[in-house]
Amino acid sequence: MSRCILSCTSLLGFVEAAQSSQGTAYPVFTVDRQYHLEPEQMRARVLETIAALPGEYDTILVAMGFCGGVWHDTCFERTVVIPRVDDCISLLLHTDDAFHPNLKVDGHLYLYENDPKDFSALTLMHNTNSFTQDLDLKNMNREFLFEMWFHNYRYMDIIDTGLNDCYSEEYAAAAQEQADQIKAELDYVPGSNLLLEKLVSGRWDGQFIVAEPGKRILHGDFFG
Repeated sequence: MSRCILSCTSLLGFVEAAQSSQGTAYPVFTVDRQYHLEPEQMRARVLETIAALPGEYDTILVAMGFCGGVWHDTCFERTVVIPRVDDCISLLLHTDDAFHPNLKVDGHLYLYENDPKDFSALTLMHNTNSFTQDLDLKNMNREFLFEMWFHNYRYMDIIDTGLNDCYSEEYAAAAQEQADQIKAELDYVPGSNLLLEKLVSGRWDGQFIVAEPGKRILHGDFFG
């Protein structure tokens, strides 16, 4: 079995850490996290990337979640293994072997990056013009767009994955600055790199979809 990894760039550092801890060295192909702004663009990019993968790889380990419908009604000629989670946030919130498709709490925004300069909460918004094809978003007043995206978030939680130095003065200060921008209360929640470690090491239990060649992947496979 020849394996490779398809990773969203938001999880690339965590994939590298998982491979290091589990003693694997599979080649990694990436999809830019900025395409999350528009799920159809992310879906198209994922399908293009998989189609272009070298034929020598018969098994694709996916370091992503459902991500707004990327995987619904897809079928591949190789085995595809995907964590049964709604997105990357829920993936990193797992700390045990129980199936939880969505561990997020309404009204909470989550930070998980290893480097505070890479915080995605506001980066996505600031890069809207570069990645979206939606003319309404491109032309929207930045202050209004900011309020529209973040007004429902009253809490900002740092996910302590054990890989981010999230209690350091620099990290905490950067996180507090982010929280202040959206007038949110800052706190910490436990997380881990468990699912990615299981993904790369082949421990594919009920937390994973293992789609053999020709099997159609559906929404219910993630949430059923």
